[in-house]
Amino acid sequence: MTDRYSAAACQGPYGGENGPEDCGDPVRFEVARHLRAPLRVCPVHLGPSLLLATGVLWPPGIVLVR
Repeated sequence: MTDRYSAAACQGPYGGENGPEDCGDPVRFEVARHLRAPLRVCPVHLGPSLLLATGVLWPPGIVLVR
């Protein structure tokens, strides 16, 4: 099985739309968003991303990716 998330870095806490604010930790969760790509985050940024990221669904759709 290939691991498509092995090289992915966390996009938290606000969705990584600004690029350099990515934390660099490995992705563990994927958060569904309305009309946007899913947000891939580490455990530390899961909570802040649910509260502050743009387009997060409620109730949140969270998938454990690793």
